[in-house]
Amino acid sequence: MGITGKNKSALHEQEGIAQPDSFNTAAAQKLMQNRKKKQEVMQLFSGIQAGDKTALSRSITLIESTAPHHQAQAKDLIALCLPLANKSQRIGITGVPGVGKSTFIEAFGKLLTSKNRKVAVLAVDPSSSISKGSILGDKTRMEELVKDDNAFIRPSASGDSLGGVARKTRETIILCEAAGFDTIVIETVGVGQSETTVHSMTDFFLLLKLAGAGDELQGIKRGIMEMADTIVINKADGENVRAAKLAKVEFNRALHLYPPKESDWTPKTLTCSALQNDGIQEVYDIIAQYIEQTRASDYFQHKRNEQNKFWLLQTIESQLKTGFYSNPKIKEELKKQLKLIEENKTTPFEAAEVLIKSTIK
Repeated sequence: MGITGKNKSALHEQEGIAQPDSFNTAAAQKLMQNRKKKQEVMQLFSGIQAGDKTALSRSITLIESTAPHHQAQAKDLIALCLPLANKSQRIGITGVPGVGKSTFIEAFGKLLTSKNRKVAVLAVDPSSSISKGSILGDKTRMEELVKDDNAFIRPSASGDSLGGVARKTRETIILCEAAGFDTIVIETVGVGQSETTVHSMTDFFLLLKLAGAGDELQGIKRGIMEMADTIVINKADGENVRAAKLAKVEFNRALHLYPPKESDWTPKTLTCSALQNDGIQEVYDIIAQYIEQTRASDYFQHKRNEQNKFWLLQTIESQLKTGFYSNPKIKEELKKQLKLIEENKTTPFEAAEVLIKSTIK
């Protein structure tokens, strides 16, 4: 029997079968997106394991993102990297702007790479409180080190975190350690507020000072001096050599005013010229001596354990703060309370109490 009418063509299409109601297109798309995100995380992790700097940079950008879906990926990535971490020496370096931190770190970093060490420099640039922008110029200031295959420099904007320490520096340390970097150098903004935070994430804390700039008197202040494991007077060259030696004597006197450290380490004072690469080896030797001594006494591991506890509390505070301000009800109530403050109908303290009570409810 022949084919007649409109059904003559063998290419004729029958009407499609309608999808059952149980098929959820949105759910399927979400499932595909989740698979893609997991694949991206695994690709980044594989790159980190292989020591790929591009993958490491992309991973750090991911954990610095505030987007919710990026934060979820970052959490998975950090969990994968954690077993590979905690095998480095973490060194914090601070000092006032102009003390020569970048020049010192470059000279110190080159010395480390010459000894076949792998160095990651996490340099935190101050963000403008007005424009929220940051120059991120540390790579341009470390021209030689940035070309070194065994070095990785990551400038990060400080954002609105206290003292200018990048919000995700701790997680960045974990990623760098997983990538095989055995020495992590963290440079602070040096504005006088970030030292406590950096001290809480490093094994050795180095304070850079200047001679003849009034810094000798600053040595009498507590806090920063108590945290320092070594004080290095930089720019000890040319006409500054004599002033640097005098500053060394003054700082040594100041250090004797403080009680012994829990680590039983006696802080040292050195002079150096990072520009002329003079005294850098002595700094390296002091750090090596400190690491050896604290490992032998188990203080090294004790401090790492204390850091983890501190990080836990800091993370709780950070997540509570983020959750508080991202709550839609809080956003609306905050607008109302700010308006009432402007109209002098309430006080900041009363407004805060109203906002906090609304979260409890």
